[in-house]
Amino acid sequence: MKLLFKQRFFSWFDSYDIYNEAGQTVYTVRGQLSWGHCLKIYDAQGVEIGTVKERIFTFLPKFEMYLADRYIGCISKAFTFFLQKYNIDCNGWHVDGDLFEWDYQILNSSGRPVANITKELWNWTDTYVIDVCDPQDSLCALMLVLAIDAEKCSRRD
Repeated sequence: MKLLFKQRFFSWFDSYDIYNEAGQTVYTVRGQLSWGHCLKIYDAQGVEIGTVKERIFTFLPKFEMYLADRYIGCISKAFTFFLQKYNIDCNGWHVDGDLFEWDYQILNSSGRPVANITKELWNWTDTYVIDVCDPQDSLCALMLVLAIDAEKCSRRD
């Protein structure tokens, strides 16, 4: 299952539309006013189904993920000098990617791909393709991509 993750061009807060291969909106993400990033995820019918929330007052960036109101895990930036690395406490997954963080994979505990993420260059806004192996993993994979994008965005500010 391929998802196209596009940031909205004009938005005061982080806002994204996530489309399937047919161009239909699968998810909508809206940033909320809060300390740190708080991203609410809605399904195609507008029902809130998940949240990615940045924890503040941590040494390195950390994001908690929720399905509805149920905590499912977190992702935090690991301390490294050259490579970008993240610690993930969700489903036994980990992230493996390149130095520029434009192309990376989410892998399961046995090293098999859960999703491949590639950044499309030459767009006005951040645009990623998320190729998820099992459609049941699409929401959790999206949450990790949102957290990594929010962390990179914070570094640029």
